[in-house]
Amino acid sequence: MSNGVIDAWYERGMKNGALGGKLVGAGGGGFLMFYAADRNRLRHAMRAEGLEEVRFGFDFEGTKVVLS
Repeated sequence: MSNGVIDAWYERGMKNGALGGKLVGAGGGGFLMFYAADRNRLRHAMRAEGLEEVRFGFDFEGTKVVLS
């Protein structure tokens, strides 16, 4: 699911250092996630659009019991 605004954000990201991007989520909400070698250029372009950066990391250990 996308719309003109999301498509414009995606295009702006791709023109400002993103090597790839994906809309993640459902029901018209979620995240526009990018991969960029030059994060600062992308970060500034997205802030200029009024978008908020949400930092994340990957877990390479697999499934864990958090609470039992």
